[in-house]
Amino acid sequence: MPGNFDDIEIGQVVHLGEVVIEPQILDAFIAAFTPGWTADRGAPDSMTYAIWHRLDAVASTAWPQTKRLGVDALRWARNPPAGETLRGRMTVMAKDPVGEGKGIVIAQHDLLDGEGRLVFSCLTRSVFAR
Repeated sequence: MPGNFDDIEIGQVVHLGEVVIEPQILDAFIAAFTPGWTADRGAPDSMTYAIWHRLDAVASTAWPQTKRLGVDALRWARNPPAGETLRGRMTVMAKDPVGEGKGIVIAQHDLLDGEGRLVFSCLTRSVFAR
């Protein structure tokens, strides 16, 4: 990701990393947060969101992003099974300067499985430094 708002390009794709859904982590998440869910159904929606959020949080630590304004249009397409590798990507959809010191970036975020199928997606609005 570029060092400031003005260097970000519409259509730019940023890879957010990847994570494997470990069976023991899936079981622990289900026990702690989704009573009644069973591991044979795959990762629950809340775990899929948590995986995306972690990938996004780690990737964005070096970005000039100063604030996340919103996460909208959340969509879950499937519940990936234990052992599945998920990879995150962000596509810049729009940007708008707001004064001299900051700008808003609207981005599409996707989690894809090992075969490239959509698992989860959302739109974000974030403030970036100029």
